[in-house]
Amino acid sequence: MKAGMPYTYRLARTYGYATSYFATRHPSLPNYLAIASGSTHGVTTDAAPGDNVPVTGESVFGRAIAAGRTAGVYADAMPQPCALTPSGRYAVKHNPWPYFVDERALCRQHDLPMSALAADITAGSLPDAGMVVPDLCHDAHDCRLSTADAWFKDWMTRIQAGPDWRSGHLLVVLTADEDDRSAGNRVLTVVVHPSQHGAVVTTRLDHYSLTRLYAEVTGTAPLGHGAKAASMATAFDLPLP
Repeated sequence: MKAGMPYTYRLARTYGYATSYFATRHPSLPNYLAIASGSTHGVTTDAAPGDNVPVTGESVFGRAIAAGRTAGVYADAMPQPCALTPSGRYAVKHNPWPYFVDERALCRQHDLPMSALAADITAGSLPDAGMVVPDLCHDAHDCRLSTADAWFKDWMTRIQAGPDWRSGHLLVVLTADEDDRSAGNRVLTVVVHPSQHGAVVTTRLDHYSLTRLYAEVTGTAPLGHGAKAASMATAFDLPLP
């Protein structure tokens, strides 16, 4: 990471990172569903929502809204809100909310292109439960690690200049959906919060720990396997609302 993603490396060393954070399985989509709901829902492919991959029940985003909190997903290169099909560099398999058929109306309102992220950063209105999904170049799938690093640096620079970060409450977690099948599905995971000062966490964590973290941040009950997952808030000693 130090050579290919120098900015991300410095951010990890400055704030904190987990050395034993694992994805749930391959391919990509089940991991995003796991993060968003505490379950893979039996999905084993990267099929689009319209290809017989309906997911019922709540997501962490819908649960947050139901509890009176805010939620939002920002998807890079997505042509319109809650797009159900891949288009160009937009990969719907990396955008979990469109799969949740019971929350499709909420998805159309709050699953938005990246222009909405820029506006929300400036306004200081980033959601309580949020997710940012890079496109197939900016996630280093089709482009170099250095390209992904520069994209992440650009957005983090904007975020850290914004009122939500300056308030001292904003938490950013950078992780990957899966590995390249070379490391037992252990993936890079960086935790950026003002409370962190070079933290190195060795506790075994996984995507269900991130499901639980959404619940801990929004004050809601964890979904699915998130209820029994190791707590990222505890592992990193994060102050909760």
